[in-house]
Amino acid sequence: MTDKDFSPSGYTIDKTEGKVTYKSPSNIALVKYWGKRQHQIPANPSISFTLDTCTTTTTLTYKKLDNRSTDFSFDLLFEGKPKEDFKPKISTFFKRTEPYLPFLKNYHFSIETSNSFPHSSGIASSASGMSALALCLMELERELNPGMDSNFFKKKASFLARLGSGSACRSIEGDLMQWGDHKDTLNSSDLYAIKYPYKVHPIFKNYQDTILLVDKGSKEVSSSLGHNLMHDHPFAEQRFDQAHKNLSKLKSIFEEGNLLEFIKIVESEALTLHAMMMTSMPYFMLMKPNTLEIISKIWAFRASSKTHVCFTLDAGANVHVLYPEKEKEKVYQFISNELVAYCENGQYICDQIGKGAKKL
Repeated sequence: MTDKDFSPSGYTIDKTEGKVTYKSPSNIALVKYWGKRQHQIPANPSISFTLDTCTTTTTLTYKKLDNRSTDFSFDLLFEGKPKEDFKPKISTFFKRTEPYLPFLKNYHFSIETSNSFPHSSGIASSASGMSALALCLMELERELNPGMDSNFFKKKASFLARLGSGSACRSIEGDLMQWGDHKDTLNSSDLYAIKYPYKVHPIFKNYQDTILLVDKGSKEVSSSLGHNLMHDHPFAEQRFDQAHKNLSKLKSIFEEGNLLEFIKIVESEALTLHAMMMTSMPYFMLMKPNTLEIISKIWAFRASSKTHVCFTLDAGANVHVLYPEKEKEKVYQFISNELVAYCENGQYICDQIGKGAKKL
């Protein structure tokens, strides 16, 4: 498909007002996307676990205007209060998506959104937030065009979510989502994410993710700026090639349930992501001393316990501790005894693989 396939030719129904609510999860990338081209196109493919309890719930109330507006008309409440600093990002999202949602200036929108996790906790709320909003807008479009196929609905929702936040396209569905054109993955696309199309061993079902909140403050360098620093990065091409190769390797790893090789790729990807930050110009570092302490503790525990616990990182200091469900009791005890001490105010979030967004 091309982007033109997402531009509607017209609508069959006139809708004057309504309300829709979606709950959409965040996700954690195993193979990382870092660096993008124009129009939110990824510089390399990625694959992620969809999370379950780290979610954003968004209610979109819409009312048709008497006359089409010259600008986007909307109010925004975050956790019940006006949030003016969120509005520019929503405006940018509307500008990017208007060619594919030509009704946007026909309505006034009230957007009410809230997270199941603390906003400052360092979980990727842009993925859950933008996917939830994209789904609400797609629900309105489905009202205007009731014959819409459900597969097209999800694909376009992922396409639109990407225009708000790249990783948001991986939050529409679950449990394992891939985004970005990849020669060894059937039907993969830069425009939207797909459900991983190959066999996955049962060991990867119900995988656990305990998120250790090392630093809940704002990042010194935003992800958007970090992505842009890949344009002239001396190791960019090697990094993009590495991501493609790691995705190819994961095919047999997922099929066979090879946890040892899974750990190697996941931890290497996390460290490579941060290596790209530390070798960009200007260079920067988002890991904190406690991030490194936790990683060292995980390595030591894995060696002594013979469990398959591993870590991954997003673009920040917090640590995602990944482990199979059958090792949950032993690993959780380790987390409680040894790792929580390195979290800010002892805070952490217990999550696991989820199935994707839900209409409420």
